[in-house]
Amino acid sequence: MAKSPYRPFTPKPEQVALMPAISGNTINGMTESNYRRATPIYWRDPASLHHGELQKWFYTQNPDNEAINEARAERAKILDIDVPAVNGTPVQQSAEEWTEELTAFAENVDCELFGITALNPDWTYEGARLTQKWVIMVGVAHDYEQIKTAPDGTAGAEVIKQYGRGSKAVKDISTWIRNKGWGADHHGGPMAGPLLLIPHAIECGFGELGKHGSIINEEYGSSFRLAAVVTDIPLIATQKSFYNVDDFCDRCQVCANACPPEAIMPEKVMVRGELKWYVDFDQCIPFFNENSGCAICIAVCPWSMPGRGPKIVQQLLRRAARSA
Repeated sequence: MAKSPYRPFTPKPEQVALMPAISGNTINGMTESNYRRATPIYWRDPASLHHGELQKWFYTQNPDNEAINEARAERAKILDIDVPAVNGTPVQQSAEEWTEELTAFAENVDCELFGITALNPDWTYEGARLTQKWVIMVGVAHDYEQIKTAPDGTAGAEVIKQYGRGSKAVKDISTWIRNKGWGADHHGGPMAGPLLLIPHAIECGFGELGKHGSIINEEYGSSFRLAAVVTDIPLIATQKSFYNVDDFCDRCQVCANACPPEAIMPEKVMVRGELKWYVDFDQCIPFFNENSGCAICIAVCPWSMPGRGPKIVQQLLRRAARSA
């Protein structure tokens, strides 16, 4: 694939002036060989972040984009929806019964992906203390015709819209659980809650981590957003998925070539004790900020094209069989 037409990219001077002295890669733990919990870096109260002024500046960009403003207004309505308090005596039933009922309910919730996994304290932000045992994950898919326009504001509006759908989905699930007498807390994007969504989503079967730092799902590629519910109702975890995404990403250069600031690493790097795909935060965030979220790497990923994912999986399975 040809190199990005947006190269070379030079950030606006007013944005450069807001860059903190500390690197975002340092905060994220890039090159650290020992495990530690993640440190919040973006999508929190700006006053609590080294990059808080950059986050505030993000919202000043493209102020006259009608699609973005409409999407934000619609999402604000969803965020204003109240989730009721826990109601009544807790329903007592087996994990099998809870999982069956919850799964059936989720089929009528407006989302494309649904999964369950145990809450892993290692996948929470430093300072967070969650006592719940289970994480219910949902994924909401982008409209491909909208997201493929990235980095146009049309794609930015689509991302905002799907974050709203995700928030509504987990509010619906939380309401259902609370009406059965159990606690449930919801966490939607983009504002970061106490837990890391991507590792929990991978564990519950949504897919594998791709070179561009996002999950690759067999059906939707990377073209979806995440939200979660944490609860203590007894549940059974859904199965983790594996279709050898690394074998594909090792060979593919599409997202790396398309990235305007050249932020996508060609190889895995050590991040807080784990060797993983990683996107250079300091390189990525300036273009991200100036283009209402960018999303180019998601849009160009071959897996994100409708109907392509299952075919790629079959190719990978055949390649693995030949190697064996």
